[in-house]
Amino acid sequence: MTMLRFVLVKLGQAAITFVLAAVLIFLGIRALPGDPALMAAGEEATQEQIEAVRAELGLDQPLVVQFFGFLGDVFTLDLGDSYATGASVLSMLTTALPVTIWLTVYSVVIAVVIGVVLGLVAERYRGKWPESFANALALLGLSIPNFWFGILAIVVLAVTFGLFPASGYVEFSENPLRALYYLTLPAIVLGTGLAAVIARQTRASMIETMGTDYVRTARAKGLSRARVLLRYGLRNSLIVLVTIVGLQLGGLISGAVVTERIFALPGIGQMTLDAVFNRDYPVIQAVVLVVTVAYIVINLAVDVLYSVVNPRIRMEGMA
Repeated sequence: MTMLRFVLVKLGQAAITFVLAAVLIFLGIRALPGDPALMAAGEEATQEQIEAVRAELGLDQPLVVQFFGFLGDVFTLDLGDSYATGASVLSMLTTALPVTIWLTVYSVVIAVVIGVVLGLVAERYRGKWPESFANALALLGLSIPNFWFGILAIVVLAVTFGLFPASGYVEFSENPLRALYYLTLPAIVLGTGLAAVIARQTRASMIETMGTDYVRTARAKGLSRARVLLRYGLRNSLIVLVTIVGLQLGGLISGAVVTERIFALPGIGQMTLDAVFNRDYPVIQAVVLVVTVAYIVINLAVDVLYSVVNPRIRMEGMA
């Protein structure tokens, strides 16, 4: 019953966050410079035609009326039509969003594997050259901007050595292995920063865990350092790992814009850039709303995972 109450409280907090975020999204989009009615009508349209388009799009109504209409459409999944193309925004999202989701999930998997391995190596070989090498890689991953690393990866790995394609996308429904092959290089580029953060935090968590009394007791009973590291150190690093992935996952979704642009992936990044240039309110609102919902859902999932990994967190949250 306590777990159910904990989840209900978190759901209530998520609902309040969503409504507040919707208000900020609605007002923020309308603060952008430019006239969407003019963009929809065309540069050569007369003032009468522009006003007719503005009335058709509902932009002549008070902001309060527009907001509640927007909120009602969101809850009914009626996200409207694009001002620029006339296509359904929902259909545009269902086409572009899976690309971004696959890219983000793949990059997280790569980041977790690389980050945990580097963290384990750095702790296992403290004071030796493998630790220095792992720390140098983590620092490099934190320092290199994604856009520069993406261009460098294309030049070296795609163009020079031909190991990966420089651009393009294959649907998973057509050929899963080929789809992963096309996404590997973008996923590595996108996940590099996260891998570096995971490596440094995993190393710090491992060092702290290995200095505890129960670890020293386990070592005194004859367990090897490697076994203790995997059995106790890695398990106690789960909360740190969940925290990092939870905090960074939403950022990866929104940060995929640059990576998708570099590798010409048809995800929400490309769609967002086109919408910003065209002052396409419905598309921009939908994309920002999707990213916001992703943040809310991810944070909710992290809170629930916290309570599963460490029940004391659930009890403190209910106090």
